[in-house]
Amino acid sequence: MTNSSTTYYVCLFIVGVLLISCKKDTLILEEPAAYVLKVPAGFAFPEIPDDNPLNAAKIALGKKLFYEKALSVDSTISCGSCHKQAFAFSDNIAISTGVANRPGFRNTSSLANIAWAPEMLMDGGNPTIETQVYVPIETHFEMDFNMVLLVDRLSANQDYVTEFKAVFGKGPDPFGITRALAAFERTIISGNSNYDKYYHQGNNSALNASEINGMNLFFSPALNCSGCHSGYLFTNYTYQNNGYFSDYSSDSGRARITLLHEDAGKFKVPSLRNIGLTAPYMHNGEVATLNQIIEQYKNGGTSYENQSELIQPFTLTITEQQDLINFLLSLTDDELLNNSELAE
Repeated sequence: MTNSSTTYYVCLFIVGVLLISCKKDTLILEEPAAYVLKVPAGFAFPEIPDDNPLNAAKIALGKKLFYEKALSVDSTISCGSCHKQAFAFSDNIAISTGVANRPGFRNTSSLANIAWAPEMLMDGGNPTIETQVYVPIETHFEMDFNMVLLVDRLSANQDYVTEFKAVFGKGPDPFGITRALAAFERTIISGNSNYDKYYHQGNNSALNASEINGMNLFFSPALNCSGCHSGYLFTNYTYQNNGYFSDYSSDSGRARITLLHEDAGKFKVPSLRNIGLTAPYMHNGEVATLNQIIEQYKNGGTSYENQSELIQPFTLTITEQQDLINFLLSLTDDELLNNSELAE
């Protein structure tokens, strides 16, 4: 055999090996079937980032990480320690505590329907769910860890290495951690309350007379609750000062991000879905009941300098006020609370 022939067959052999290897890698890294979100009736489909398509394996990994206490520096708390399913993935105390029982900065917001949120956090300081993941992990009064060290910790766990490779084709890294967690959080969807059954699903018996009257009051021009708490998500995601407090020196809200005086005391309008489960209320958790909130709104707020013009005085009878509260309680979604796909 000549040298040229030998070279030809060697090259052919190498190409064949490479083709086999490529085929094998393609099988291992083959893109899984897309996971289709269970979007409730009346809801638009949320935007899913191109770099984080949903699939069942990624969501399962994200769920495991969501309840994984190893994400905190001393392995004592997880995302689920503050975002509890029983409270619509919020908490039932004013300020949740992080590692070493350090008090947090703000009241814990619900993660329900976060898939539709255009910006994260009460002040809009983070643009996506994926990037928001860094906040609890690295904040001193939450998990107080470091993403690089977290990667090292998960990489020392063979189960996680195997699962990350199955989903992302490589071991744990910041990209995989943030994408998996975000994928799971996008499945925390709430849209099957009694209100939804009545309004979106056509079940006329889902609400009683008091709740229907409360609904009519809620959407009435006189109260104009829906001026901010609008649409199927019961929020327009704007930043407003609701006039509940007269001093925001301890937390300037949106102004912490924009550094603009006109944003002082403004916070993202929260969704009212599951509001019966998410007390205490407001950014600092200082308001215990819905009655207290309504009383302040009836008075027209505190006239804080940046108070929204939408906050105007109104009157309600005792019965009407209870009807309004009963309607708000009808936004509770028992299916969310009992969804085993979301449970630890």
